[in-house]
Amino acid sequence: MRKPELEFHEPLVDWQKANGDAERGIWEQILAADPLSGDSTLLQRYDPGANTIASGVIVHDYWEEVMILSGELTDVTLGKTFTPGMYACRPPGMRHGPYLSGGGCRMLVIVRPTSDPSM
Repeated sequence: MRKPELEFHEPLVDWQKANGDAERGIWEQILAADPLSGDSTLLQRYDPGANTIASGVIVHDYWEEVMILSGELTDVTLGKTFTPGMYACRPPGMRHGPYLSGGGCRMLVIVRPTSDPSM
């Protein structure tokens, strides 16, 4: 199965807690997803003051591409702040974060799982 064929439309799913944790102020809105492969495209929203500091550095076993659409996001480990138009491409196993966003931000996120972390 692939992601569904969709022409321009309002997103079909409301904002949901990212990883089940809205207390951190991080939300996701799925735009399209393939339930078999796990491929997905989503919007991610950090509310003002949101952060992932308590969770520490992030590492996952899938490809992730992220583009900041609005606001700002600071990588605490790197001590760098990223702004609209900036893009990240993260292979499985790449360490990143933790993050904080003083004023909030919105990002486009594309996730592509893989069974082979070397890919």
